[in-house]
Amino acid sequence: MKRWMKALCMSVVLMNAACGSGSTAAAPAESKAPETAAPEVQASSSMSAEPVQSSEASVVYFTSDISAKGLVKIYDALDWTPSGKTAVKISTGEPPASNYLRPELIADLVQKVDGTIVECNTAYGGSRSSAAMHHQVAEDHGFTEIAEFDLMDEEGETEWPVNGGKRLDKVIVGSHAENYTDWIILSHFKGHAMAGFGGAIKNVGIGVSSASGKVYVHSAGTRTTGSIMNSDQEAWLEALAEMVTGFRDHVGPEHVIYINVMNRLSVDCDCDGNPAEPDIHDIGILASTDPVALDQACVDLVYQAEGNASLVKRIESRSGQHTLDYGEQIGLGSKQYELVNIDG
Repeated sequence: MKRWMKALCMSVVLMNAACGSGSTAAAPAESKAPETAAPEVQASSSMSAEPVQSSEASVVYFTSDISAKGLVKIYDALDWTPSGKTAVKISTGEPPASNYLRPELIADLVQKVDGTIVECNTAYGGSRSSAAMHHQVAEDHGFTEIAEFDLMDEEGETEWPVNGGKRLDKVIVGSHAENYTDWIILSHFKGHAMAGFGGAIKNVGIGVSSASGKVYVHSAGTRTTGSIMNSDQEAWLEALAEMVTGFRDHVGPEHVIYINVMNRLSVDCDCDGNPAEPDIHDIGILASTDPVALDQACVDLVYQAEGNASLVKRIESRSGQHTLDYGEQIGLGSKQYELVNIDG
């Protein structure tokens, strides 16, 4: 067994990481990640001033088995059971060739929890900016064949408070979000043109927001209409983290878990219908009850991977690490984590 795999098997505690375009082939439903460099203990580095350090590391589970079976296995490792109606938040993916998580990969997990696949409309145009078009995309991409599909802002939106926010005083989500007691935030980890990377925090902060809520987050709480483009990168990344705190506080931290799938690691988001081809091999699936720890673990694994130059450049050019630094500072989660390999 390779040295790095032995290290993973023993579990490692990672500290704050030091410290992001072609056409794409269809993402495979299942894959086994090749051996890549393992994460090692990182030196402390923070872009935000005097972040609050958590006294304990959060547990992040890891499997290299990117398959329907592997996804269920890592869910089981969390030892979490929904108490009521369960929303599974995914990205339906922008046509024609984005890297969204395929139905055959997620179906077993969604059906295991009797979940409803949920989404909101986009705020930038494209094929998912209206309810009719978005429902068609969900059908075309196969999601309506495996579970109920709910476009949460189809009938309006609702506001939940953000307490103590520097950028936001509320989150604006699809009105149907009120219908769910429990949430699985099931994210495809990859690069992102504006945030540097997209993982659990982005899937909530933008993905659960209604169209106007998306503008509100992108503009760092200054408006709810108009373009999603912003002039203050730091402010928008902080707003992204604050939105997730508002979401978490409203639904209750015990009612939400986060799973990131690290396959098809393009520098481009699933909102890009023609993303760049990945330079990094598939890595695995990670899961946690802490979104900061989960996204930090994924970023760290990117930094350890071969062929990571383009994705690292995307992350750093957008100051993507700042989202995690600020998320820890405001109590969203911890950048310290224990990575537990469940592959045996």
